Amino acid sequence: MSQQLITVATFLYSTEANIIKGRLASEGVVSYLFDDITIDTDPLVSNAIGGVKLKVDKVDETKAKEILSSISDYSLDNTGSAIQCPNCGAEKIHYFSSISSIKSLMAFLVGFLFSALPFYTKYSYSCEVCKIKFNLVENQLD
Repeated sequence: MSQQLITVATFLYSTEANIIKGRLASEGVVSYLFDDITIDTDPLVSNAIGGVKLKVDKVDETKAKEILSSISDYSLDNTGSAIQCPNCGAEKIHYFSSISSIKSLMAFLVGFLFSALPFYTKYSYSCEVCKIKFNLVENQLD
């Protein structure tokens, strides 16, 4: 009997796809990645070829989509609880890195020019609702 593979998600990079593939595997769903090696070889072609495709057998499609829908699009704290915005109380919080000082800019440039990792960056949280940026540890507005 041949498999009929269905694309259940696409990702810009293979690292994201591998994390979700691992989550599906932990729930007993066998999945396959397509175009991951091509994108790992040249990440700039990701948009051109439609990203990394995560596919499952048609019989596992519903279960895979249920698992995918259970994964939060927003940042969680170390206990798995939703992070709340200190300004408006919303739970639509994104984690992002920024180059916001001369120190981080210089470290980024040196790292970029000499291919040295890791880059120095500052991480913050941003509320999707009220657009403020804040640091979770100090819980202060920027």
